[in-house]
Amino acid sequence: MPTRIKLVFLGLMLVLFLIPAVALYSELHRRSDIWWTPSAMMVPITAGTDRVEIYAGDKRLEALLDAGQVQLVTSGGPIVLAKSDIRLRFNNWDHVRSERTLSLVIYAVACGVTALLFLLILTGRLAYRGEKARVET
Repeated sequence: MPTRIKLVFLGLMLVLFLIPAVALYSELHRRSDIWWTPSAMMVPITAGTDRVEIYAGDKRLEALLDAGQVQLVTSGGPIVLAKSDIRLRFNNWDHVRSERTLSLVIYAVACGVTALLFLLILTGRLAYRGEKARVET
């Protein structure tokens, strides 16, 4: 293969490799602690019962709150907590992680294919046959 064509294809493969490689790198280095429910959108304990149950000992926290058995000790003395005082934040990382698995696999396959093509071009395994004169009959 002529050197100029080889360099063009090597440059093309390098660019095509960098596109999924940058996407893969950014996905793998994304912060995993940003998937919590924002503080301003915390869910009251009564609205979060479909996703979480909290127990203290053997009793549900809601039952303890209804009975007035949960207190917060402050500098001004103990305060009995109500259900409205307890709010929840959810971590949605498990949902995000399962959604991004397919894209990570696609990026990895694209990186592997372009790296293979780069190596094939670099080592000269892709034979350049040139143009042949056409024989007319």
